[in-house]
Amino acid sequence: MAMGSSLRIAVASSRRAEASAAIGEAFDEVQRLEALLTVWRDSSDISRLNAAAGSGMAIDVAEDTARLLVIAQEAGRATGGKFDVTFGALSDVWRFDHDQNNSVPSAEAIAARLPFIDSARVHVDEARHRASIDTAGVRVHLGGIGKGYAVDRVAALLRARGFHDFLIQGGGDLFASGRNGTRAWRVGIQDPRGTPDETFATLAVENETVSTSGDYERFFERDGVRYHHLLDPDSGWPATGMRSVTIVARRAVDADWLSTGVFIMGPDTGMALVESLPDVGAVIVTATGDLRVSSRLRDRLQVQRLPYTDAPTR
Repeated sequence: MAMGSSLRIAVASSRRAEASAAIGEAFDEVQRLEALLTVWRDSSDISRLNAAAGSGMAIDVAEDTARLLVIAQEAGRATGGKFDVTFGALSDVWRFDHDQNNSVPSAEAIAARLPFIDSARVHVDEARHRASIDTAGVRVHLGGIGKGYAVDRVAALLRARGFHDFLIQGGGDLFASGRNGTRAWRVGIQDPRGTPDETFATLAVENETVSTSGDYERFFERDGVRYHHLLDPDSGWPATGMRSVTIVARRAVDADWLSTGVFIMGPDTGMALVESLPDVGAVIVTATGDLRVSSRLRDRLQVQRLPYTDAPTR
């Protein structure tokens, strides 16, 4: 377990002892990054950054932390602010993590936190590895980007050790390097209204990352309404236009923030962003169950059936 989900690594190699040692190093690397980036430890860079918000002081952070904060700012600009790591201001209003309580917060409680969702309040000096938050109450949370960054670091480590055919899966992020024997790796895309192992399409990938964000990952239902963890930073409420977004990209960190950002942006604006980016593709299931596939993936996606429009009766 790492960064709130299971982490799995598989290396295809006849060098079993070396591969096992490299996988051990990879797990150690993820644990190192989690210790820097989590909000669940007071000693992490992000917790210390949040604790210093509004103090006027910049804190020293690790090189990885500074770099990831810069990438997060770039992601925010690319999505018109729909990807915003300062959604942490809502983390104790909506609870979808370890302390989920399945309660819907009041509109007043949400509105009170909206002024603190503003990544412009976060300042990063990447060269000096320093960061600050200029307003008390603003809280950074890297839940939509941290795992992707960690997956990229693991991939770089395995390649540096001489391994090129491997899979890394961390939650909804899957990095497929090289090939599965003589073939490309094949990834199934989950039906957002199916069972956890029920897919509606498969995709061949090679030296790419596949990342999925969906309203079925962390959610609860109240009075027939599904409330999930992908919050629109403009309203403070769960985004409503999608059921799932699967992104294919070269870097895991990009696939990670794009799957979250595109989900919140909605099918039209989100797909327009995907089409504007090189080496990026998307498979979208809208809130009504419609399937949309970006131009770069139409010839690669094998659709077994259309997604369920509603949850099937079992």
